[in-house]
Amino acid sequence: MTAGFREHVRAWCDEHVPRDWRRAQTGVPETEFVRFQKAWFAELNAAGFAVPHWPREWGGGMSVADQIVLYQELAAHDAPRLVLAFVGIHHAAATLLAAGTEEQRLQHLPAILDGEIWVQGFSEPEAGSDLASLRTSARRSGDAYIVNGQKLWASGGAHADWCLLLARTDPDAPKRQGISYFLLDMRSPGIEVRPIRNAMGDSHFCEIFLTDVVIPAANLVGAENTGWQVAQETLGAERGLTMLELSERLAHTGFRRLVAMCPTDDPVVSDRLAQLEIEITGLRGLCRRLVENAHDEGTGARNPADASIVKLFYSELLQRLTDFGVEAGGLDVHTDLAKPMSSGWESGSWLLDFIGSWEWTIPGGASEIQRTIIGERGLGLPREASTP
Repeated sequence: MTAGFREHVRAWCDEHVPRDWRRAQTGVPETEFVRFQKAWFAELNAAGFAVPHWPREWGGGMSVADQIVLYQELAAHDAPRLVLAFVGIHHAAATLLAAGTEEQRLQHLPAILDGEIWVQGFSEPEAGSDLASLRTSARRSGDAYIVNGQKLWASGGAHADWCLLLARTDPDAPKRQGISYFLLDMRSPGIEVRPIRNAMGDSHFCEIFLTDVVIPAANLVGAENTGWQVAQETLGAERGLTMLELSERLAHTGFRRLVAMCPTDDPVVSDRLAQLEIEITGLRGLCRRLVENAHDEGTGARNPADASIVKLFYSELLQRLTDFGVEAGGLDVHTDLAKPMSSGWESGSWLLDFIGSWEWTIPGGASEIQRTIIGERGLGLPREASTP
């Protein structure tokens, strides 16, 4: 089916991908950004392309081979990325499918397909890479929990309907054993969201302040104090097909734009481009293998460090590619002052994309953390060096 499916996706993209969307979305108000993202999600959903990785009974069920083709063609046609829906269709869905109750799945999975927006409430001011050090508290009171604390770097928090929240329910337990996982209605009293303006002028990062917020006990995901284990399902959703999509966009949107701009008759430039193409080809192969292995249960082919290898490789390759884009293209002050909010890193401005690339080495586990995971889980190195 894959060959025919590729032609089907190509024809659909030719008809439905918005023309000149990047320019049209540059500098628009946030209300327009939200409208555009929701409308684009609805188009993808109507075509069966929004959640191909979900189980068939929830609106997905596409084969791994066809999912790969889908993301390749969306990248090749420079289709807008689902920035606003990302947490819902990947993180929230993965969490609910793995650890949620049937009632929670029935409430939220159809709502996500109808446009429900989610934010991830994990990191805190002193609990980012060391997430298990979080201090937001959730105290049981009858059939509810009373939550107090602060969350940081909550992407899209200003537009979210619901939040995936980690909070400490047992302050005396070892830090990974006293955390619980909640579904938080962002319309609850006691929630304050403050956008954080970043170096590119965006404000998609937010702080979330929680003051005596009441969460019904029915919104607990998994058992109390098992939130750390549940969170691994959430974090695992940042890999696999999401990284495959990003690697394809790096090849089709980033590298092709770079080649079109560069003087390829210059041997130094050609050498740099060749090196980047080799690295991108390797990244695409790693991502495809990761996706295929993740769906090939029982083979034992998966390495526990594979996801960290892909995340580390992608984020640092993105920095190298956008750095060379700035070096080759220069600082064009006319185009580098604004970017479309909905584009992610691939804004069309090498300078802004280079600045934005640095955040990729921090979220989802900083590069230093990824190297530690690769050493310990992939290579079997000891956690601490032994002393004589």
